[in-house]
Amino acid sequence: MLRKVREADDLAAIHAILSDPQAMAFWSTVPHENEDQTRAWLCAMAATQPDEGDDFIIEYQGRAVGKAGFFRFPDIGYIIDPALWGQGLVSEALTPIIDRAFAVHRLAQITADVDPRNTASVRLLEKLGFAETHRAERTWLIGGAWCDSIYFALTDQDWAARTA
Repeated sequence: MLRKVREADDLAAIHAILSDPQAMAFWSTVPHENEDQTRAWLCAMAATQPDEGDDFIIEYQGRAVGKAGFFRFPDIGYIIDPALWGQGLVSEALTPIIDRAFAVHRLAQITADVDPRNTASVRLLEKLGFAETHRAERTWLIGGAWCDSIYFALTDQDWAARTA
């Protein structure tokens, strides 16, 4: 289930994910050290204006297990509890989010930036119809280490053709 963030309700569950080095291995920041960092992250998520982004909490079996959506258009992002990796939950969550991005927000294109070491995320995006546009080296400095990027895009026309 997808729903909007509830800062107080989601703090503990989302902090458990954002402070987990495995979950954060390919994220754009180091793991959160304390709940104050996660609280600020959730507050920023909740404060995102509809013309800026559209972000959701992924809820599974009654608990918050991740997030998916657009903190800022047109860049899509997602993270989920590593205990649930490989179960198709992110793909299931992203499908209506992508539909909504094109139908409601009228985006012409959705983009994604993925660490090339994150092969599961690369496969997920390709499965959803995203196409690689280019690669770049040393795009993110995270915890003192440089990371590279693979950039992907999905157009509204390509999505419409896939879902027709």
